[in-house]
Amino acid sequence: MEIRRAREDDIPRLGELLVQVAAVHHAGRPDLFRAGARKYSDDELAGMLGDESRPIFVAVDEQGVVAGYAFCVSQRHERDHVLADVRTLYVDDLCVDARLRGSGVGTALYEHVLGYAREGGYHNVTLNVWSCNPAALRFYEARGLTPQKVGMEQVL
Repeated sequence: MEIRRAREDDIPRLGELLVQVAAVHHAGRPDLFRAGARKYSDDELAGMLGDESRPIFVAVDEQGVVAGYAFCVSQRHERDHVLADVRTLYVDDLCVDARLRGSGVGTALYEHVLGYAREGGYHNVTLNVWSCNPAALRFYEARGLTPQKVGMEQVL
């Protein structure tokens, strides 16, 4: 397996995986997530590919098929009244094809993201996990992530 930056010819496969992620979220919270939706359109993905502040990494198998992805966003809170001026690499989305979960693809992607962040001088790597996705929560906890903050709600 190779991990590399996403390219334009990866967009169709990224779209398929985005649908898988959306389905997990819709199954867990149909009140919040639309059925059959995806987070980014092909045009949005194409725009993100050229944006150095939004690196997208893909894990590809020996045949060049994308097995998973990690969408990242470089963040900085400059001159904030409360937050320290540190660079954070936010993992906006990480997905492994449902047929390959548990095979090490997700771990390899996450480790690649950590290496990228270390080499880039980032202070930390952050991400959000929906409570309706306990498998993802367990995955991240097994990689050493700990809660940074907790989002709460009261459905009316």
